[in-house]
Amino acid sequence: MSGVQDQLEIKFRLTDGSDIGPKSFSAATSVATLKENVLAQWPKEKENGPKTVKDVKLISAGKILENNRTIGECRSPLCDIPGGVTTMHVVVQPPSSDKEKKVASQPKQNKCVCVIL
Repeated sequence: MSGVQDQLEIKFRLTDGSDIGPKSFSAATSVATLKENVLAQWPKEKENGPKTVKDVKLISAGKILENNRTIGECRSPLCDIPGGVTTMHVVVQPPSSDKEKKVASQPKQNKCVCVIL
């Protein structure tokens, strides 16, 4: 019976309200592996999809999941329903480009105009 409890049914809710899954995962599966799965199953017809795993953030029970943790460590007892499906929200946040970083790192210059009459 413990082997069944170590499996979690997870579906991934995309920002447009559509879902990927549900699919069964072991409780020992890392969050990084879940992100790779989302990346591989991302619908090709959807615009602004993630390019890399770094572009994907998974949210479960109101918490952003860290790549180095397992889903067994991250799951909330409040969300565990025997035989139920856990929904994780997917946020796509591509890293900012180098141009944006350069602009952000430049100090803002205040322009002051003085007129002496």
